[in-house]
Amino acid sequence: MKQPFPAGLIAASVAFVVASSSAKLLAQMQPSQPAVPHRLEAASLALPDAPTPQTGVPASAPATPPPAPPAAPQPGPPAPSAVPAPSSAPSQVAPADPPDDKQQQRSEAERELKAEEKQRLLGVMPQFQVVMGGKAVPLTGGEKWRLALHSAIDPFYIGWAFVIGGGYGELIGSNDGYGWGADGYIKRVGANYADNVNGALIGNALLPQLLHQDPRYFRMGAGPIKKRFVYAALSTVICHGDNGKNQPNVSNVLGNFISGGISNLYYPENERGVALTFENGASVTLFGALGGQLLEFGPDLARLVTRHRHKAPPAPPAAAPASPPPPAALAPTPTPAAPPTPPTPR
Repeated sequence: MKQPFPAGLIAASVAFVVASSSAKLLAQMQPSQPAVPHRLEAASLALPDAPTPQTGVPASAPATPPPAPPAAPQPGPPAPSAVPAPSSAPSQVAPADPPDDKQQQRSEAERELKAEEKQRLLGVMPQFQVVMGGKAVPLTGGEKWRLALHSAIDPFYIGWAFVIGGGYGELIGSNDGYGWGADGYIKRVGANYADNVNGALIGNALLPQLLHQDPRYFRMGAGPIKKRFVYAALSTVICHGDNGKNQPNVSNVLGNFISGGISNLYYPENERGVALTFENGASVTLFGALGGQLLEFGPDLARLVTRHRHKAPPAPPAAAPASPPPPAALAPTPTPAAPPTPPTPR
């Protein structure tokens, strides 16, 4: 009769079998590991370095990679040239353009013209057409007309027509074709003033503008009297051009004859005609030579008259310089007193 296996032995055998099966099952479920360790080290060296961390902690210096070979040129448009970096030095300011010479010339001409419009001999007779310094900037056409009109409407020439043209003309019997009395007086005044306006506008504005001549008289103001006399007499036939050179004074001479021709429209019938026109033009031209003497020497005579009128009183004699006071006597220096002697003890 067989003896039965004990229960404990059977349980132990079952537990061993289950444990062995479980160990094999777990071993099959785990991933396989590489067997050769030196292959892992080679693979780690071939991998690129990890980027440097941004935490501020410096990482170990990576090995410098070998330089890459230059890229082959690609076909296409050329690359733009590199733009140089702007300089840090401050840029220099471009110099301003020089002032316009013509603008300066016009300003100077305007200043001289305003001064000439105030010139009068002895404060009465106009000298608007005189350049006192002998040099001036050329006038434009508009400035020539402005100066001529300023002379034509000046009260001095209007008064001259009433006093000399009307009063003195009737007194000496000139232009007797106008008759006498108030009617003849007014006609003489009108004719004299018309002659003045025609000469100013034609000889000092229209023709100088067309011929580019200066209608003013350029005064010498200094030098020998004979030389100044001849210069003033020739001014009626010689003038300054706008180019600064001396020229035949066609404006003045031709203007006198044109004004004489226009005067045939208002002169008496017995004083008209071609012969009288030339006679009047020549007489006005010769009278201009005498008028040039007044323009040249008039300011000198005016200074002479003014000097005698406002003669300064003689200066009082200069007082003799006072002698310096004698030096004060030096006071004797006081001698300091000696200190008292102490009493001798007994």
